[in-house]
This record gives sequence, structure tokens and C-alpha cells, in this order.
Amino acid sequence: MNHRVLTQGRILYAEDNSFDLELAMAAFEQSSLVKHLDVVRDGQEAVDYFFNRLESNNLPIVAILDINMPKMSGLDVLRKLKSHEKLKAIPVVMLTSSQMESDICKSYEYGVNAFVVKPIDFEDFTKVVRTIGDFWGNFNKIPYAL
Repeated sequence: MNHRVLTQGRILYAEDNSFDLELAMAAFEQSSLVKHLDVVRDGQEAVDYFFNRLESNNLPIVAILDINMPKMSGLDVLRKLKSHEKLKAIPVVMLTSSQMESDICKSYEYGVNAFVVKPIDFEDFTKVVRTIGDFWGNFNKIPYAL
């Protein structure tokens, strides 16, 4: 199978909490990734985002999901993405306030690439988001089937 490796691209951030979203946007701005950031506010929007982009091959290079979102949980979004042949190669990071062992286990069972608990402290939160953005947005390489 032919693949192309993407080195730059869009990041999808699924977050329903306005405060966390504002902090994350500031952190992504510090990483110069905010111009490559697409935001959705619930799980169904996240699924629609991916499936509407399939034909155009304009998929994000990473998805950052919250677990507790309206309409569809981040776990359900993750399961849908990882069960689709073309979408399963997209890295998914859970960035969530959940520390429940069951959420961690289900996330990895469904194919998550990283599980990160949102720090409560502002400085720590922005550092975590900036680090996630830098790694997945600037350094990680993923193949997309042509």
C-alpha cells in the first residue's frame, strides 16, 4: 500500500468546557499551532468532522479528545475512529479531567495513543497542552493512505 507521510497539518481539539478551551487556545498560540487548530464542542461534532473530511483527504494529524462531552463521549468517538480503516492511523490523545481507572483502561483498549489528565494549575495545564501540541503537531509523523 502506498503511503505519504504528513509533517504538518491540522489538529482537532474536542472540548466542551469553555474555560479549558480558552486555556488550551492560549497554549496552542504559544506553540504557534493555533492557526492549525480546529475546535469542536461535542462528540457528535467530532465524528462529523472526521467523516466529512474523508473524501477530501483533509484529515487532522492528531485528535485531542475530552472524555466527558455532550451528545457522544470521547470514548465513543475514539471507538468510531479506530474502527474505521482510514481513520485508525490518526493518533488520538485523551486530555481529560477523568482519572478513573475504567476510563484509562477503555481508552487504551479502544486504541488511544496517549491518556493525559488535565492539570488543575493554569501553568501546568498550558505546559501540558503546549507539549501535546508540539509533539503531535511538530514531531510525530503519520502515514495516510493515498
